[in-house]
Amino acid sequence: MKFVDEAFIRVEAGDGGNGCVSFRREKYIPKGGPDGGDGGDGGSVYLLADNNINTLVDFRYQRLHRAERGQNGKGRQMTGRSGEDLIARVPVGTRVFDRETEELIGELLTAGERLLVAQGGFHGIGNLRYKSSTNRTPRQSSPGTPGERRDLFLELILLADIGLLGFPNAGKSSLIRKVSSARPKVADYPFTTLHPNLGVVRVGESRSFVIADIPGVIEGAADGAGLGIHFLKHLARTRLLLHLVDIAPMGDEDPYDQVRKIEAELAAFDMDLRGKERWLVLNKVDLLDADDYEARRDRLLDRLAWDAPVYGVSALSGDGTKMLVGDLMTRLEALRLEAGEQDAGSADAEVDAPDAGGDWHPLG
Repeated sequence: MKFVDEAFIRVEAGDGGNGCVSFRREKYIPKGGPDGGDGGDGGSVYLLADNNINTLVDFRYQRLHRAERGQNGKGRQMTGRSGEDLIARVPVGTRVFDRETEELIGELLTAGERLLVAQGGFHGIGNLRYKSSTNRTPRQSSPGTPGERRDLFLELILLADIGLLGFPNAGKSSLIRKVSSARPKVADYPFTTLHPNLGVVRVGESRSFVIADIPGVIEGAADGAGLGIHFLKHLARTRLLLHLVDIAPMGDEDPYDQVRKIEAELAAFDMDLRGKERWLVLNKVDLLDADDYEARRDRLLDRLAWDAPVYGVSALSGDGTKMLVGDLMTRLEALRLEAGEQDAGSADAEVDAPDAGGDWHPLG
């Protein structure tokens, strides 16, 4: 199954049923009067957030979602049956936009949350309802109103506490494998991560957080280069960013240049994302001796004028990751407390990966 985080669909609510024109005709009752019933309401279209769905891929193959039309009214004062609502299930974190107006219709951020995206039509009125003291034999009725029809754009935003950021091969996938049970692909060539991965990091009983790994960001990403810019929106709802940097790069790569280039791409994508709290994680410290690492670290921090937390880790061996995870948990608990959240310290389920077998292709 491919990971898909954007989809275009059309929703059509059911039309309301028409009212009926009918007159009572029974033996021994020659002038029974009007008895035309009302039509039924048309069904509406809803989107329902479901924890068991990780991707919007199903909407690639079924783009039209249509609710049932209301039945027409009948004689003998019989009201038409209302059309059934259509409920389409989407992943938690789905945002819904009207394609024509580009208006944000709503967001589905918790499991079980439901969003009305197309209102069903109102039922028509039968001629029984038009009867009055001056209109004994009404022959008019009203039709049902049409249901709403809309073209929608669905966008999935993965919900995570921590977002990993860095150039390809900085070690993001290795780190998420080391600290959680997520198993993204790891290899010695760039762009091994083609889709986001989520992992639950458990620090202790009832203490955990969700971490997200996105494809590496490269220079020019804001102009369409690489894959990372397409997935940067998944970092928008994170509380904190971990910026991974290879402190022992191959060749003439400069960690300072990599940090500045990614900062420029973040600013080009979204200034709010650029200003989000960000910790620096220097990876691959196992390739250096202690004195060499400290010299490189101090030189980098001086050039960056860095004033946020800094950690040295080895995503391969796990060195330094225990302290990093513990400090992240402490910081997240403080942020949750500031936000007035309760019982937010545990992840209810393993959401380790909206896994995608095969390559991911934007919008098919």
